[in-house]
Amino acid sequence: MTTLVRPMRADDLTEADRIFRLAFGTFLGLPDPMQFAGDTDYVRTRWKIGSDGAFAAEQDGALVGSVFVECWGSVGFFGPLSVRPDRWSRGVAQQLLEPVMEHFAAAGVRHAGLFTFAQSAKHVGLYGKYGFHARFLTIVGAKPVGAPTTAPNWVRASILDGPERAQAWIECRAVSETLHAGLDLGHELQATLEHGLGDVVLVRDEGAVAAFAICHVGAGTEAGADTCYVKFGAAACGERAAEHFEVLLDACEAFAAAVGVGTIVAGVNLAREHASAALKARGFRTIIQGVAMHRPNVAGYSRSDVYALDDWR
Repeated sequence: MTTLVRPMRADDLTEADRIFRLAFGTFLGLPDPMQFAGDTDYVRTRWKIGSDGAFAAEQDGALVGSVFVECWGSVGFFGPLSVRPDRWSRGVAQQLLEPVMEHFAAAGVRHAGLFTFAQSAKHVGLYGKYGFHARFLTIVGAKPVGAPTTAPNWVRASILDGPERAQAWIECRAVSETLHAGLDLGHELQATLEHGLGDVVLVRDEGAVAAFAICHVGAGTEAGADTCYVKFGAAACGERAAEHFEVLLDACEAFAAAVGVGTIVAGVNLAREHASAALKARGFRTIIQGVAMHRPNVAGYSRSDVYALDDWR
């Protein structure tokens, strides 16, 4: 059977979302696979953030799979990649990976990665064919939001006027550049606000951004109902990184309390040992665990001196 892999269209989204839930729910053995991911929405969110990185697989006019690519400057990752269960083990996933690799090359990505099931030799083996190497575990943790606190020196990007926000994005780029050359969250920062996915928390020191976090909030985002999800957060590397990271964690929880949600969720690669220890000390408990795979087989910004949150799901 011939498979056509093409750019995803807006009219694919409903079926792509159905296949995503069915595929992951089936793999995980859920009694009702369609309940996978609840009221989170990865498919439409990833489409909004970057439709040029969304690809669909079609057989005989029917959608059978999809994949989404996100590029943060020199760093890129892909996921979720999902294939309809009745088309598993027929090469569809490999065909979907071809435009992913082409997209990385066209975007100038120098460090690529993904999050997958650590226990699945099939998944790890598939991505290994494309030069990805399994490295440290990545955990996604959650904790109840505490009572509202007064965290110093932070602001929501949504309240800034145009010039102030543009300057904040420049300063966020300066922060991310200390983690990894060319790492740039600019598009993700802007899309979070433009599409009403949540907000960006900015921590300042002596007037300049020293740490920031992209936070999704509520159903229809990558967070889900009653949840604040830190999709990415980081403090600038340096002598005060640990201090600024602690303030950032305070600020994220203060933000979550301010918007009235009950749970905060954040992911961290365990190679960032100090950052992961900070989450554990605050009461985050692991709810999801997987392995990060890198291409090339180098640390990137998953190092012990990096204070950053993300999970590449």
